[in-house]
Amino acid sequence: MASSSATPSALPSLSATEAVAKLAAAGTETETGPAAAAAAEAQAEAYERAHVHGVYEAIAPHFSATRYKPWPAVGSFLRSQAPGAVGLDVGCGNGKYLGVNPDVFMVGSDRSHSLISLARDRCMQPQTRQGDAAGAGTGGEAGRGGRPVVGADVLVADGLSLPFREHAADFVICVAVIHHLSTRARRQEAIRQLLRCVKLGEADRTGGQVLVYVWALEQGTSRRGWDEGGEQDLLVPWVLKSQQKKQPKPQKSPRGDKAQAVGDRGSATQSGDAGSDPVFQRYYHLYRKGELEEDVLAAGGVVVSSGYERDNWWVMATNKPIQQVQQQQQ
Repeated sequence: MASSSATPSALPSLSATEAVAKLAAAGTETETGPAAAAAAEAQAEAYERAHVHGVYEAIAPHFSATRYKPWPAVGSFLRSQAPGAVGLDVGCGNGKYLGVNPDVFMVGSDRSHSLISLARDRCMQPQTRQGDAAGAGTGGEAGRGGRPVVGADVLVADGLSLPFREHAADFVICVAVIHHLSTRARRQEAIRQLLRCVKLGEADRTGGQVLVYVWALEQGTSRRGWDEGGEQDLLVPWVLKSQQKKQPKPQKSPRGDKAQAVGDRGSATQSGDAGSDPVFQRYYHLYRKGELEEDVLAAGGVVVSSGYERDNWWVMATNKPIQQVQQQQQ
């Protein structure tokens, strides 16, 4: 997510669906050649700069405050890696996954300078062991016996042009990132970049694995209400709560009704004059069932496993075995 001096806070003149259709058409017009392709890419980049990168620069501290606990399946994947393994977190945000497994070395990258700054601070702070069975929070949560995440580093990088060595990483995670790219060609290229970073498999060695999570279109049971048959390209608002009014803590009922206390805290977080809070519109492509697997195959990868979790589609992918790659190149 790249930095931007702009702070987009209003909907564009076109709906997200219309805007994305226009971007896709720009890439398939009768006029072809390097100049036309470069112009189409520039339009897509400009759209993402306004409705993804600039937004995350503006909301980084507030966004980071809501992202502190690793998703269970991602945490399990990280803890399953062998001691000494080297991995990447592409689109690492505030770095909440970088210390989940202290026995591996991880490099996190993100387009957002502000989020990388937060991730770097998190890596330097004493932390408790992250992602334990009890679901502990991550990063920046100092505790007794805590230590900095010494096996991690972060940098600003574009997911479509990753600066990492080819086929050097043991694993890569990319969580809630690729759905921010505005054309299918760019989403497939992002997956291709992830696959380029992990080791190739050989007869006696399994290749590196890539774990990708994206928002699902099929969210009929969630509060968002999106579902099959709906629009896949949306602008999703983020309300930057800047003037939340503090309210007294709810008093416990004689029976200690925990549900009532939780409900009171929930209403307190929604207090304040919503009309005065800036609203930022983030672009999302909601993946339909099977689409993520299609993009992995189009990027030249192999689908190891895939599934659905918490309103997200996920896929575990790897490269084709080196022998197969060599045969195709002959």
